[in-house]
Amino acid sequence: MSALLKTSAMQFAVYLLVRIIVCVMQALSYDSARAAARFLGWFVHGLDKRHREVARDNLRKAFPDQYSEAQIDQMVRDIYVHLCMIIVDIAQMRRRLHLHNYKTYSAFQLTPDVSEVFLSGRPILFASGHFGNWEMAGYTLGMFGIRLNAVARPLDNPYLDEYLRDFRERTGQRLIAKRGDFDRIDSVLAEGGVLAALADQDAGHRGMFVNFFGRLASTHKSVALLALEHNVPIIVGGMPFVDGKFQLLCVDVIYPEDYRESRDPIKEITQRFTTGLEKMVRQCPEQYFWVHRRWKSQPQPRVRKKAA
Repeated sequence: MSALLKTSAMQFAVYLLVRIIVCVMQALSYDSARAAARFLGWFVHGLDKRHREVARDNLRKAFPDQYSEAQIDQMVRDIYVHLCMIIVDIAQMRRRLHLHNYKTYSAFQLTPDVSEVFLSGRPILFASGHFGNWEMAGYTLGMFGIRLNAVARPLDNPYLDEYLRDFRERTGQRLIAKRGDFDRIDSVLAEGGVLAALADQDAGHRGMFVNFFGRLASTHKSVALLALEHNVPIIVGGMPFVDGKFQLLCVDVIYPEDYRESRDPIKEITQRFTTGLEKMVRQCPEQYFWVHRRWKSQPQPRVRKKAA
C-alpha cells in the first residue's frame, strides 16, 4: 500500500472515530453528554503528554507566581475538558439551538458602540481567538442574519474538514481559505460584509511582535492592514461558556480612522486587539487554547553590519 493510501486510510479512520463519538454524544441528553465530555477530557489529558506540557509551560509564562503547580495542573485538565466540550456543543447545538429558544442556551453582551457598528452599514472585522467556543460564535450570529465570512485554514484531514464545514455553514456562515483567497477577502469588505478571523496564532519571525500576557508574541498583521486599507472597524470579542450559557462577549471596538496620524498604526492596532483578547482570556483562562505554542517565535537579534 502506498504512503498516500495509508495516509488517506488513517484520515478516514480518524474521521470515523470522531463521527462515532459525535453520534454517541447526540444520543445522550445535553447534561449526560457534557458529563461524558468531562471523562473524555480527563482521558485525553492523560494520553497527550506533549501538548499537556506545552499548556503547563504557557500558563507558567502567562501567570507567573499567580498559581501553584497544583492549580496549574488542574487548569490544564480543565482545558482538555473544555476542548472536548466544544465537540459536544457542535454535536448537540445543531439540533437544540434555534431562534425560538436561543435565550435558553446563549446570551449577548452588546454595548451601545458595538450595536452602532452593526447598524452602521460599514464592513466589519470581527477579531477573536481560540477562546471559549469559537465555532458557536459564527453559528449563533448566523441565526440572527449576521453572515460571517470566516478566514480559516482547512483541516489537514479532508473528511473532518468537510464535516466541520457543514456545521460552520449551516446558518449561512461562509469560509474563506486563509492562504490564497485574498480576492474574496477584499470583495467581502468592499461589499460591506462581516469578516471574522482568529488572530491569536504564532505568525513566525516575520509577524508583528506585541505584548501578550507580558511577553512578546508574534502576531499576524493582516487584521490591522485590512482595517486600515478598507477603513473597517474591528470588534474584539469571543464566546465563552459562562453560567450554563454561551455568552457573546465584545470587549473593544477599534476604529481605524483614530490611527491615521499614528506613527505606527499597524503595530498600535495589533497591540490593541491583542490586549482585548488577553482581557477575555483572563476572565476564563481554562477556556483558552493553551496547547498552542503562542510564544514560539521571538524577535531575532539584530546583526550589526561591519563598516566598509
